[in-house]
Amino acid sequence: MAGPRFYFSLRSPYSWLAYRRLLGEYRDIAEQVEWVPFWEPDEASSAMLEQRRAKFPYSAMSRAKHLYVLQDVGRLCKREGLALRWPIDRAPVWEVPHLAYLVALRHGCGPGYIAAAYRARWEQGRDICDRETVADIARELGFDPGAAAGAGDDPELRLQGAAILEQICTDGVFGVPFFVHARSRFWGLDRLDEFAAHLRERAAPAPAMPVSVGAAVGLGVGSDDGHAGGCG
Repeated sequence: MAGPRFYFSLRSPYSWLAYRRLLGEYRDIAEQVEWVPFWEPDEASSAMLEQRRAKFPYSAMSRAKHLYVLQDVGRLCKREGLALRWPIDRAPVWEVPHLAYLVALRHGCGPGYIAAAYRARWEQGRDICDRETVADIARELGFDPGAAAGAGDDPELRLQGAAILEQICTDGVFGVPFFVHARSRFWGLDRLDEFAAHLRERAAPAPAMPVSVGAAVGLGVGSDDGHAGGCG
């Protein structure tokens, strides 16, 4: 069974807020989930997905929803006491920052890269699809800025990215933040609490069951060789 996964996007303000809550309130959950980047594919990535017979489960938001998000995120940030600077995306190619994350992972800088990219986008209002911004983040973290800035041109990283996008399709991730464990799905910042409770509940040891003398007679390897829940 695949482990729990947190689909995050460097583009999404809700994903940024979920990231902050994970590290601030659910450090144990943050450490046990697989962090999987989510981004809207460009033309090249879309073609690779098509070759894999996968259809990306995401559609662009309407203008009305976009205006709502601006208002809603502003409210949430005010409540949390966060200084928000809305970035301006100029012809964004989301492979640029998200494939650069894969470079950061190779250098053991994955968490630091996410933190720096979110800070650049949502606290400094920078364009993280600008290759120079990505290069600056790599320099700050001490790994190859050229490899980070050019991640979208690397054929191997493109293939790795296509595999991630295919996993997104398989898991039915239609937005972020999105949390997956086995067959359970949780979408949105307001489902983080439920996801955390879900994982903690499954990690907790089962309570000891009192066994009567009569019932103990029939116990043995052959009585219930199923899963730990005992209901096979």
